[in-house]
Amino acid sequence: MTPRFIKVERAILALVVLLGGMLATPQGSQQSDSPSPAAAARNIVVFVADDHGQDAGAYGHPVVRTPNLDALAADGVLFRHAFATTASCSASRSVILSGLHNHRTAQYGHEHDYSHFRSYDNLRTLPMLLREAGYRTARIGKFHVAPESAYPFEQVLPGNGRSPVEMADTARAVMTPQDGRPFFLYFATNDPHRGGGRAEELDARPDRFGNVPEGYPGIESVSYDPADVVVPPWLPDTLATRAELAQYYQAVSRLDQGLGRLVHLLKEQGVYERTLIIYLSDHGAAFPGAKTTVYEPGLRSPLIVRHPDAKRRGITSDAMVSWVDLTPTILEFAGAEPPVYEQHIGSAQVRQVGDFPDRHGLHGQSFLAFAQGDEAEGREEVYASHTFHEIQMYYPMRVVRGRKYKLIWNIAHQLPFPFATDLWSSGTWQAAWKQGPEARYGQRTVATYVNRPEFELYDLERDPHESKNLADDPKYEGVLAKHKQKLKAFQSRTSDPWIIKWTYQ
Repeated sequence: MTPRFIKVERAILALVVLLGGMLATPQGSQQSDSPSPAAAARNIVVFVADDHGQDAGAYGHPVVRTPNLDALAADGVLFRHAFATTASCSASRSVILSGLHNHRTAQYGHEHDYSHFRSYDNLRTLPMLLREAGYRTARIGKFHVAPESAYPFEQVLPGNGRSPVEMADTARAVMTPQDGRPFFLYFATNDPHRGGGRAEELDARPDRFGNVPEGYPGIESVSYDPADVVVPPWLPDTLATRAELAQYYQAVSRLDQGLGRLVHLLKEQGVYERTLIIYLSDHGAAFPGAKTTVYEPGLRSPLIVRHPDAKRRGITSDAMVSWVDLTPTILEFAGAEPPVYEQHIGSAQVRQVGDFPDRHGLHGQSFLAFAQGDEAEGREEVYASHTFHEIQMYYPMRVVRGRKYKLIWNIAHQLPFPFATDLWSSGTWQAAWKQGPEARYGQRTVATYVNRPEFELYDLERDPHESKNLADDPKYEGVLAKHKQKLKAFQSRTSDPWIIKWTYQ
């Protein structure tokens, strides 16, 4: 095939995608099972952990043992300033797989059971776009978005999400040559998500530290003494907290072994050297103060990328990236075209609040150059959008987070902050709750954790743990106004219906 023909074919594909206005009038390039010139013979693996904060040896944690994550970081790039856009599982996964904030995907909260949130039927998502670019697509483990037709994978592999070594062994079949196409493997564990009690799959008795040894094939149990854990400043240092942190560390070590097995198989099959590997978590750890919040422990998450063509390895990037950037990054690596959407704001009343463009692309931008080892430039802000978790947990929040300042808009600030069922019942929270409203919970009291003001403004350079709200301080009136305008502009360009709440209650 001549270079001229390749250029013409890519131009035609780009034009077809450009003409597709997806949410109201979905269109797109035709699906094809044959490789396209845009798809280099390089594979993609996205490993998504469940509720894992930046707790790993590679991130400087002195206790958690994660030799495989550490090895991946030594062969890739570790991002210290990586952020989920929402600390809720389903909503975050819709962002990871679409490059759009969840207020645009409509996956506002949990997909499963009674919550029953669903994304728009006609999204143009990552598995769809990669297949059109000539990739085989497969997934294993936690999916947690709907409808499946909006996130279509060719292969759905069976696997217990809490048995990551078994998952890796099952995924071996994806790595073997089949039809000449490179592969995209979406590998999502259920670890280290708290189980809400003793996991049924674990049949061994607790050890002397209260940890339950694994009963999974290929897993070497790693237990932690609660006396040795590191209690972060945003949690209370209690016996209950330490016990739950020890269990959390144990699950992190389990998923680390799954990653190690997966990398081993990639090497064994001879595809490691031409595979992009991305390790991340949907959001931070499953503790009150992190998960379901937009505070730093909820949004700041691990991101380690191993690029097959990296200029430098074993480095740390200071780029600020978020999960809306993942799909653009992967599409660039694959040589695939991103979709173009029509703006999804129909209300004239809403349009009066913001300057909405008629069409837009993905909400994020590629960080592929940083994953190859380039210096970080021009990445100074990220945004967050949270609306629900479970169906009863309505508490919309919008966030702009820069290097120095962070503004949180608690849109439903009149309501008490709601709790996920597993977080409410956790020993960590209950130990504080039972002591009353003035009991300390990390940097806050129980009362201030539950009852939040409309705006929270933090100077992260001086106050990294978000303990002093500056929103009502007259000295920061200009900073507050500037960041409010940034939020409005963000909502306008990302089709956020909640922009109406600036003028209408």
